[in-house]
Amino acid sequence: MSGERFLQGNEACAEGALAAGARFFAGYPITPSSEIGEILSRRLPRVGGKFIQMEDEMSSLAAVIGASLGGLKALTATSGPGFSLMQENLGFAAAAEIPCVIVEVQRAGPSTGQPTSPSQGDVMQARWGTHGDHPIIVLAPSSVREFFNLTVRAFNLSEKYRTPVIVLADEVIAHMREKIALPAPGEIEVFDRMKPTVPPEWYFPFDDTTEVPPLASFGQGYRFNVTGVYHDKAGFPTMRPDEIEPWFERIFAKIEHHLDDIVEVEREMMEDAEIALVAYGASARSARSAMHAAREKDLKVGLVKLKTLWPFAEAAIDRVARKVGRIIVPEMNRGQVRLEVERVVAGRARVLGVNRYDGEIISPAQILSAIEE
Repeated sequence: MSGERFLQGNEACAEGALAAGARFFAGYPITPSSEIGEILSRRLPRVGGKFIQMEDEMSSLAAVIGASLGGLKALTATSGPGFSLMQENLGFAAAAEIPCVIVEVQRAGPSTGQPTSPSQGDVMQARWGTHGDHPIIVLAPSSVREFFNLTVRAFNLSEKYRTPVIVLADEVIAHMREKIALPAPGEIEVFDRMKPTVPPEWYFPFDDTTEVPPLASFGQGYRFNVTGVYHDKAGFPTMRPDEIEPWFERIFAKIEHHLDDIVEVEREMMEDAEIALVAYGASARSARSAMHAAREKDLKVGLVKLKTLWPFAEAAIDRVARKVGRIIVPEMNRGQVRLEVERVVAGRARVLGVNRYDGEIISPAQILSAIEE
């Protein structure tokens, strides 16, 4: 449904999923993401899709994985406690290279925390929550329109690279409302997964001659094995190092060799900046306001907004470190992205955190105070 509308962030996410071609949702209600499932429970059947309320979050992602193997673009939505329960199946999706989208609307934690209060405390969990080495793509919206755009982008990247993609929002963006103009269907770039062009008897679902092998859909004549165990190119368990190592290298290469396509940042007023703000999600909105306030005081401050959290924007941060003397990282946690910025900067600039983890959003005044110190 295109045109100008007054939407909540979670509504925009649901619209983005539909625009990207999602036709399956399985989930379990949890604040502050519940509206996504509620909307899709009504909208998906109207376009021939399926909605299932599952008994818990573990089964939710399992159902999404099954739907994706059946050929559907599929998603689930949750928050921190539910995301914790999804980690085992998230690892399975990464190992089996199954396209799927997980929308995680962060709330204050750990444990039950404050169910309706904002947080950005799940950044590292999104990268390292499941065990073992694995690649992952994580996107972070900072506006209602970006929640729409990045949900579409999540599906495109998931299908393009045969990988799970996480949309890591926060409660502020999920529940705020903004007037946005949704694009018409023909204006949206939609990427559909590559299908095999060889007959079933020649098909290898984990072919090692290409970074992203085509993925056949179950029920369309292709019979193949799917497992979370180390597997050969046919999908069957293997203990041979000469099969395991190339597989590992390939699933990382398909992400690492395409960082220019995957990693997205926005720069504002960085041309003459002496101080850089590095922010994401709702904190980026406060950072932008603080930047403009600082400019009014003749302080040369710029903003680098991270729209992709993982893979981390190392090239962009390296470029910032070569230019400015101070980098300030505001975030609603104890400094999870700040640690990554410090790692990349490696002492070339002073890195400061502006942190809040009491269930309240960081204000522009807090950031401006750090700029002026």
